[in-house]
Amino acid sequence: MPELPEVETVRAGLEAVLPGHRIVRVDQHRGDLRFPLPERFAERLAGRTVLRLDRRAKYILVHLDQAEVLAVHLGMTGRFSVELPHCQRPTQVPSRPHQARRGNGRGESQQPEAAQLGEFTHVHGHDTKHDHLVFTMSHGAVVTYNDARRFGYMTLVPERGLNDHVYFSGLGVEPLGEALTPHYLAGRAAAKKVDAKALLMDQRIVAGLGNIYVCEALFRAGLNPFKGAARLATSKGKPAPAAVRLVVAIKAVLADAVKAGGSTLRDYKQADGSLGRFQHHFAVYGREGQPCLRPGCRGRVRRKTQGGRSTFYCPACQR
Repeated sequence: MPELPEVETVRAGLEAVLPGHRIVRVDQHRGDLRFPLPERFAERLAGRTVLRLDRRAKYILVHLDQAEVLAVHLGMTGRFSVELPHCQRPTQVPSRPHQARRGNGRGESQQPEAAQLGEFTHVHGHDTKHDHLVFTMSHGAVVTYNDARRFGYMTLVPERGLNDHVYFSGLGVEPLGEALTPHYLAGRAAAKKVDAKALLMDQRIVAGLGNIYVCEALFRAGLNPFKGAARLATSKGKPAPAAVRLVVAIKAVLADAVKAGGSTLRDYKQADGSLGRFQHHFAVYGREGQPCLRPGCRGRVRRKTQGGRSTFYCPACQR
């Protein structure tokens, strides 16, 4: 499942080609993804102008005119690709030289260039039979949503009711936003009978965090993922030093991952088709049995199943 940095990478790729342009046509090849698509989905989108793109937790939010939002969740295998004529290609969308199509000898491109905007796939390749939605834009861009396992989903939500929608009403604060503070985390952790990792994985408390970055943040903060979350608060409910360290670690690891274009565990790709690089900076995730990277620590990374997921940690320095 893609996590916040990977979804943000896809959002940034789409932002380079969608805002300010009109959806001319939507070719809808099926009536459902993970859930049924809204009635008259393609018809309701045709003619609409994209105003801006946002992200909420692991959702991409495409703000449209007429005060409506297209909400997109990529699920496990959802991905976008963009094609547009070379002469109209926005400079913001990176393109690797070896991906350019051959020209006709006069400096012109014979075919549109294509950029993959985030592949969260399980090595199934690009099979066009999984191209479920194709958006044709007014400036010539063709944006295709491909989803082999159809775990992704989309819906249309009124702008005014966005925060009250079932997908968003129960979400916690954004981990990269100002609302995530040591005081907030301590307040949510006080008297909790769950472990530290479970607290962070709860989307009702912090929205968008997933297994990879929780493991990495807990390591950076030097906190044992199996110990109680209540340790983040003092007996008076104020932030303990552990809460301060953890908030700093969460924001830092996510910022580093976004800057690196996300993490590639199987075949996730950035907007230009290149692999995310943050997996090369993992301190604990996927490093079972390897030496701890914290200076002065002689421990080795362990893996233990926790809440149905693999937790990677150093028992020597995470206490």
